[in-house]
Amino acid sequence: MNNRPNGVYPAAAFALLASLEIAQVGPETALWATPAILGAAMLIAWAAESAQFFIAQGFALAILAWLQTLPEFAVEAVLAWKQQTPYLVANLTGALRLLTGLGWPMIYAVAAFFHRRKYGRPLYTIQLAGEHCVEVIGLLVPLLYMLVVWAKRSLDLLDATVLIGIYVAYLLVLSKMPPQEHEGIDDLDRVPRAVVRAAPFWRKFWIVAMFAAGGGLIYYAAEPFLGSLFAISALVGVPSFVFIQWVAPFVSEFPEKVSAFYWARTIDRAPMALMNMVSSNINQWTLLAAMLPIVFSVSVGAPSAIHFDNQQELEIIMTIGQSLVGMIFLVNMELVWWEAASLFALWFGQFLLSPIQPDGTLLGNIAGHCHEGVTVIYFLWFGVEVIRILAGKRAPAAFTQFREHWHAHIRPAR
Repeated sequence: MNNRPNGVYPAAAFALLASLEIAQVGPETALWATPAILGAAMLIAWAAESAQFFIAQGFALAILAWLQTLPEFAVEAVLAWKQQTPYLVANLTGALRLLTGLGWPMIYAVAAFFHRRKYGRPLYTIQLAGEHCVEVIGLLVPLLYMLVVWAKRSLDLLDATVLIGIYVAYLLVLSKMPPQEHEGIDDLDRVPRAVVRAAPFWRKFWIVAMFAAGGGLIYYAAEPFLGSLFAISALVGVPSFVFIQWVAPFVSEFPEKVSAFYWARTIDRAPMALMNMVSSNINQWTLLAAMLPIVFSVSVGAPSAIHFDNQQELEIIMTIGQSLVGMIFLVNMELVWWEAASLFALWFGQFLLSPIQPDGTLLGNIAGHCHEGVTVIYFLWFGVEVIRILAGKRAPAAFTQFREHWHAHIRPAR
C-alpha cells in the first residue's frame, strides 16, 4: 500500500494553498509565524506553570498539559475549518506519535544522562508513583474508544461527546486523588518563578496577560504558520504531508517538551515529566480529537462527520498501536530503558522513511509498506504483553493501584 495520501507532493502544494485561501503566504512567512507560534507556546507554558500553584493539585498536571498544547489545538482547528481531512489526521497522528515515540524516550534519556553524571551509575528505570496509575488507566480508555472510531471509519459529533465525557471523567477522578507534590518554586524557569513570587495583584495580572498574549499570537499566527509550511514543502521538494505531520507538531509542542526535559534532568521529577507527556497524550486523544468534528461541522454549516480513507485509517491505527504499547509498558508503573529505546527505534525508523516516495525501488518499496509493518509490530507486541500479564509474567500494578485508589478516595467503603 502506498503510504502517502493523494495530493501531498510538492507539485500539488501551491494548488492546496489556493484551496486553503492563503495563496499569498510564502516561505518567508515562516520567519515571523514560526517564532510567533513558539513565543505564544512559551507564554502559555509560563502562565500555566505559574498557575499550577493555584490550581487543585490533583489535576494540575492535566490542566498544565492541556494549556501547553493550545498551539497544537489551533493548528488542528485551522485544518478542520478548511475541511482538510488528510492534513488534520496527519497533524493529529504526528503530534501523538512525537509525544510517545520521541518525548517519552527523551525524558528517560535526559534523566539517565544526569543520573549517571550525578551518581556515576546507569539509570535502568523511571519508577512511577502510586497515584500515577490514574494517568496510565486514563490513557487506555480513550484508546479503546478510538478503536471504535477507526473501525467505523469516521469521527462525528457523537464521538466528540463521548471523548469529552471521557476527559471530564478523567479530570474528576484526578480531582479526588490525594494532594501530590508540585514542581518546587525553585525548580521553575526564571519567568514563572518571578510571577509566582510576585505580589498577588501582579501575579494574577501577569498570568492573565501571558495567557492573553499567547492566545492572541496563536489566533493571528496559526493560519500563516500553516500556510508557510505548505509553501516551504513546495520550495524544498518535500511532501507537504510530511511537513504537516512532523514539523507543525514539533514546533507547537516544543515548549512543552522543554518543560518536561527540564523536570527530567532533576532525576527525582522524571516521573512527573513523564506523566506530563502522558497527560498530553490523553488530552489530544480526547479533547483535540473531539474538537475536530465540532469545528468541521461549524465550517460545513451542518452536523457532519469526518470520514477517513484507507491512508488515514492506517495513520490512526498505527498511532493507536503505538500508544497501546506505550500504555502497556507503563502498566507495571515503570518505564525501563529498553522500553524507552524500543519506542524511539520504532518511531525513528518510520520517521526517516516518511519523506521517501514509493517509486518502485527497494527503498521506495520499504517506505511504502513501512507503516503497515510497524503497525503490525505494535499490535503483536501489545498482544504479547497482554498474554504476559495474564500469565503472571508482568505485574498489572496500575490496575491494582487504581482499584485501591478508587476505593480509598473516589468511592470509599461506608
